[in-house]
Amino acid sequence: MRLLVLGGTHFLGRHVVDAASAAGHDVAVLTRGVSGDPPDGVRAFRADRDDPLPDDVRAWAPELVVDTSCQTRAAAEHAAVLDPRGYAFVSSLNAYRQWPPGPVRGEHEPTWDTDDDEYGPVKAHAERVLGAAHGDRFLTARAGLVAGPHDRLHRLGWWLGRIAAGGPVVVPDALDQPIALVDVRDLAGWLVGVCGKASGPVNATGPAGMTTLGGLLDTCREVTGGDAEWVVVPEAELLAAGVQPWQHLPFWLPADVARTAWDVDTTRARELGLPSRPVRETVADTWARQRHADLPVPPPGRDLPGLPPELESRLVADHRPG
Repeated sequence: MRLLVLGGTHFLGRHVVDAASAAGHDVAVLTRGVSGDPPDGVRAFRADRDDPLPDDVRAWAPELVVDTSCQTRAAAEHAAVLDPRGYAFVSSLNAYRQWPPGPVRGEHEPTWDTDDDEYGPVKAHAERVLGAAHGDRFLTARAGLVAGPHDRLHRLGWWLGRIAAGGPVVVPDALDQPIALVDVRDLAGWLVGVCGKASGPVNATGPAGMTTLGGLLDTCREVTGGDAEWVVVPEAELLAAGVQPWQHLPFWLPADVARTAWDVDTTRARELGLPSRPVRETVADTWARQRHADLPVPPPGRDLPGLPPELESRLVADHRPG
């Protein structure tokens, strides 16, 4: 079929393009054209998502749409004019009013219904607009933590680089904290396969309890072959020193949030066939690409994560044994 990817040159979008092409679809992307061209054989439409959809996009009449890039109310309203057989929208667990900290017991949990210009409310607004336009042709994938090759946010990438460098590495005293993630390639392939065949909301992340923060970091150390030594620092001292959860130490959440944030029911995702490949494969493939790539350029308004070296040095001096 004619499959249009809204946002198709970055992380998730580029993997959706690859999956759709591999499935034999006639693939097109709609992007601003500032971050590179799509692969050969993929049609490119140019526009900002906040502008009305170009006439050539509507004339092409996509039969399937996978929307990976809706970040504003205008983008949702403009995409609502399309009339495909299936529309798969990548939303977020942040669309839930109570997440984080959660838990999320199922897709029936309440979502934001405010006009706040923030990530979660904007995603929830897009779900309502697109759902009203496309009815039972519309699927909204409420994604959690997405990881894998080409991640511009560089969260797993920072840990891999820092651990590969070796030496004392500051980690929180929360190594038993549960984590769930979905490999970007699993999510992309699933979106292409399910688009037009299922509808409604789906919690599109890994199963609860699939790994822990410590398990993920140990896997990073095994994959990189580094000699990193964990320097465990209590949460209270990290916060007192100005360490920012998630930003300075990616994936780390304070205990009162982490207790329930990773408790997300993914029963429907599993029933609809969303895969969950081994964490080690995600880590190894991310590292294989990262070793030969420049640091990614983050999205506008975002900084790459990581613990500032001077702050890490102070914490190591205070907490390293001996």
